[in-house]
Amino acid sequence: MAGSARISERLAKRPHRYLIALGSNMRHARLGSPRAVIAAALEELGRADITVLAAAPVIASAPLGPSRRRYANSAALIATALPPESLLERLQHIERAYGRRRRGQRWGARVLDLDIVLWSAGAWASRPLTIPHARYRERTFVLAPATRIAPRWRDPVTGFTVRQLYARLTRSNPLP
Repeated sequence: MAGSARISERLAKRPHRYLIALGSNMRHARLGSPRAVIAAALEELGRADITVLAAAPVIASAPLGPSRRRYANSAALIATALPPESLLERLQHIERAYGRRRRGQRWGARVLDLDIVLWSAGAWASRPLTIPHARYRERTFVLAPATRIAPRWRDPVTGFTVRQLYARLTRSNPLP
């Protein structure tokens, strides 16, 4: 009981919940494989004033765009007191610490990619950030892990749950 009281107390200080997509398709010199990079990134989130509430199992997926390397993908449900743009800055700081450079070819190979997909307060739009993530409804590599940890979370734009979006995308005749 004392442990759950401490968790509740920590969460009271972290009013925002977010669904974060994690991806990697390059080895890290120290950490190793993309799967190991994702595991280390989840630990790093926990050290960045963020509480990881749940993490989906890592899946393998085909790359988008010019990259030829398969991706390791996951999703995390997090809680933090950080507002959306501050969280984005924190996630980009973590990406840079893992060797990510935001220049050059779009959708190229990368050691770590952290994207804010959904936010408990609904939608957000500013110059550097749009929530929900603009393309997540079209990406099985985001929706498949997300269904494991947040299947009932509703998209604030469409009203569909993550599970419904995944079913629509993966059915034999995908719906628009």
